[in-house]
Order: sequence, then structure tokens, then C-alpha cells
Amino acid sequence: MRILGIDPGSINCGYGLIRYPKTPKLQYISSGRIVLPASKSLHARLKELYISLADVIAEYKPDEIVIEKIFFAKGTKTALSLGHTRGVVLLAASLTGLSIYEYSALEVKKAVVGYGRADKNQVQKMVREILNIKHSLSPDSADALALAICHANSKQLICDKHS
Repeated sequence: MRILGIDPGSINCGYGLIRYPKTPKLQYISSGRIVLPASKSLHARLKELYISLADVIAEYKPDEIVIEKIFFAKGTKTALSLGHTRGVVLLAASLTGLSIYEYSALEVKKAVVGYGRADKNQVQKMVREILNIKHSLSPDSADALALAICHANSKQLICDKHS
């Protein structure tokens, strides 16, 4: 099973793909970020985000998609922009017909680091350790991979309950 995590952002949108559970460990497949120029209007960035996400989904063919829930924004304008961005991410994901799951940053940090208030550096470090990644990750890519790891952990818990 291939799980695609998406960390929505109106300037940087991270994505990360893992394989679960073909091997005893989660397997890193790919990650990256879609960089949207701040100089462009919001509607132009949203269009570019949609096209880029559709390309990522078509290229990697995930089985499930995981998206971060919004829980905090620095201001009203930021919250609205992030809401629009998240809407485009949800649209791109939903048009695939795949199952979509959502987790808050608190849930993800708790699942990956063991502490819901972990900082970005702690998340990056644990993601690289869990997936045995030797190269550096952008914070957005690490967050997207953390979403996928959180979902895989949740699936494991459900499987263990039914065993």
C-alpha cells in the first residue's frame, strides 16, 4: 500500500510517499515540495498547486491520501489563505476517488515523536530515522512524510485490534 501525505501550504506544499507494510518497516519512496511564488496572486498559486498535485498523484499512484487538518493560523488573512489552499488539496485528492484521511499536527507529532508539542526539527529527525533517510528533508516534506507515518501507525493499531 502506498500512502501519500500532503502538508498544505499557500507558498510551500509538502508531499511524501511511503510504502506500508510490504516490508517489516515502513519504506520511503519519495518526497518533495511544491513551491508557489509569493509574487503571484492567490488564485494563480491555487491553480498551479492543483495542477502540480494532480501530477504528483498521477506519477506516484498512491492507494490512500493523508492531509493535515488546520488547527492554527497566525492571523485571519493567513487562515483564509490556508483554508483556500487546503480546499484545493482536498479537491485534487477527492477527484482521484481514493480514501482521504485527515490528522491534526498534534496527532501527527504524537504519533511520530511521541510528544504533541514537538518542534519541526524533532519531527524531521524522527521522520529521517523511521524511514532511514540519509539526505536532508525540507520541513514541508518532513511534515508530509510524518502524516503518512501517522496514518500507517493508525492502520497498524486498527489491524492489531482486529487480530
